[in-house]
Amino acid sequence: MSAPAAAQAAAIVSGRCADPFGALGPHATPQGVSVRVFAPGARQVTVIEESGTETPLKAEHEEGLYGAVLPGRTVPLRYRLRLTDAAGTREAEDPYRFGPVLGELDCYLLGRGDHRRVWECLGAHLRTLDGVAGTSFAVWAPNARRVSVVGPFNGWDGRVHAMRLRADCGVWEIFLPGVAAGALYRYELLGPDWAPLPLKADPFAFAAECPPATASIVAQPPAPAPAADWDAHRAARQSREAPITIYEVHLGSWRRRGQDDGHMLSYRELADELVGYVHDMGFTHIELLPVTEHPFDGSWGYQPTGLYAPTSRHGTPDDFAHFMHCCHQAGIGVLMDWVPGHFPNDPHGLARFDGTHLYEHHDPRQGFHPDWNTLIYNFGRSEVANFLLGSALYWLEQYGIDGLRVDAVASMLYLDYSRKAGEWVPNRHGGNENLEAVAFLRRLNEICYGTHPGTITVAEESTAWPAVSRPTYLGGLGFGYKWNMGWMHDSLDYMSKDPIHRRFHHDRLTFGLLYAFSENFVLPLSHDEVVHGKRSLVGRMPGDAWQRFANLRAYYGFMWTHPGKKLLFMGCEFAQEREWSHQRSLDWHLLDHPEHAGVQRLVRDLNTLYRALPVLHEKDCEPAGFAWLDANDSDQSVLCYLRRGSAPDALAVVVCNFTPIVRQGYRVGVPLPGTWRERLNTDAACYGGSNVGNGGAVTAEAVPWHGHAQSVCLTLPPLATIILVPEA
Repeated sequence: MSAPAAAQAAAIVSGRCADPFGALGPHATPQGVSVRVFAPGARQVTVIEESGTETPLKAEHEEGLYGAVLPGRTVPLRYRLRLTDAAGTREAEDPYRFGPVLGELDCYLLGRGDHRRVWECLGAHLRTLDGVAGTSFAVWAPNARRVSVVGPFNGWDGRVHAMRLRADCGVWEIFLPGVAAGALYRYELLGPDWAPLPLKADPFAFAAECPPATASIVAQPPAPAPAADWDAHRAARQSREAPITIYEVHLGSWRRRGQDDGHMLSYRELADELVGYVHDMGFTHIELLPVTEHPFDGSWGYQPTGLYAPTSRHGTPDDFAHFMHCCHQAGIGVLMDWVPGHFPNDPHGLARFDGTHLYEHHDPRQGFHPDWNTLIYNFGRSEVANFLLGSALYWLEQYGIDGLRVDAVASMLYLDYSRKAGEWVPNRHGGNENLEAVAFLRRLNEICYGTHPGTITVAEESTAWPAVSRPTYLGGLGFGYKWNMGWMHDSLDYMSKDPIHRRFHHDRLTFGLLYAFSENFVLPLSHDEVVHGKRSLVGRMPGDAWQRFANLRAYYGFMWTHPGKKLLFMGCEFAQEREWSHQRSLDWHLLDHPEHAGVQRLVRDLNTLYRALPVLHEKDCEPAGFAWLDANDSDQSVLCYLRRGSAPDALAVVVCNFTPIVRQGYRVGVPLPGTWRERLNTDAACYGGSNVGNGGAVTAEAVPWHGHAQSVCLTLPPLATIILVPEA
């Protein structure tokens, strides 16, 4: 063997061959076709041509490198291999006889970072090439010296299936015949210095092993299962004029089989139980804490490693697709928490993926989150943005997700987020705005709304960044809705005060109306408010047991009548006493107690009323939908306001009494004469209240009050909200 041939053989068997497809498989020579095969452990390798001709290959290296020239043949050459090793004799296809998988247009778009259907190119795909079934693999790793697919099918030996580099886009690819659905795989990479890296999961994997295992799984993405009625009306059901009440759910702890530490429900069990419960409770949507694959249960999904894979904790991609279909069949929309703001530094994930800072910034002042010990995507790199945008579109298209709630937007927008002076890098103008992240978020919303009309995006953004939910052509970020974090914090702070002190904090409830229509708001009482020592919602209410529940009921009445769409975290609908824990089920046994069952009934009735009365929802995002009757009665801790709909007589008067005192003869101005019916009273006995009220209705009197020509004289129940509507 010549010195160059010997060097090439040594490179192949050591896994350091820079061009495996140039060294292995069939190649034209003046004498015919040279075939070279690397099969570690093989004692004999024979080429079996399509014609049936068999040619034994000669051993070129003791590690299992075989080769020979087949005289008179031309390429392409169809053949199979017969391999004999310690386990016996078997036949197999040679991956190195197959040509490139990616087309030139795909490579061009991938190189630009502008491939709208990037998930159809990268990752693992079941396919048939040249009449042979198998799986193609493709992964972006431009700075690696060698990338291989490893799995049980090759003994996890990275030397066996080294991939082809498409240098024009930095993607490595290979087609492996015989690798079928369900096969485990990872990528083995050698970095720029040829040093081995930790085995990596596929960033584009459609399925993964259940943590703590980390392998990716070959899977076919489920075909979208349209729900004709839901799809036809989705845009109307998610518009600013629609009633939207969202039940936020962590699938692993909503309900478990057995005791607290029993097993999580599967997607199919959740389809049977959760969907029916949400429908019965009157919620219009479910919002899922991230269901993208994540290694650490304690992150609740907010540190994902698989942005294209539903977590295997609850089943397969087909199982999740079934869950989605059942939601839509029941008329329930599904929003998903989606996390482009950061990713974990687990060694099998994206961190230093090809031995360089590929997905993240090199400078830790830009690429590391000190709060969460996570990494930050390099939004200015087109290939990284393409990876993230592709994930968003994938969930909308393949699973029919109805909207994305984008987590931690504030941390994306500000370069100095949670950083001290000197710990961040200013933008090109010297400011603290992350211009690359801003451009990314605008592009995200333009693509989502442009390609999937009727879907929505929701920003969890906790600062005063302007125009978050305004179109990009008007200078906004382009989100459909924004969480109203200010309302949440202010109102919870107010409700936690002893009623005797609330008169001094009245502005906590009224301040939010100064900016209530500056964005399209969702009012959230989310998972973040019932963890980490904050206590449960009912646990934050002051007073004795009766007053705590009355406070919570009054607060829910205020929330459901306040402008903005509604979001409530699971368990809060029946006044869960303990803080939420991802490690155990909700305390469903509490529903055996009337006070908890009463809160649940109230939430159900509030949802029903909110959906039934257009006045409570169709102008949630418009100033014309709200007017104060009296915002200044701080001495008695009473709020009175008016909700308006589109029709002239679409009116509702809301009165909230946030003290435990029954107030007799409380006069409230009303815009119409006649009878005003008490449609809901949070102090009703069926909710666990004291049943103080107004006998179901009151009649307006010609007594001018609150700027109106007539008024009603009310009995205000203690710690309660009442809703009055004019009788038709």
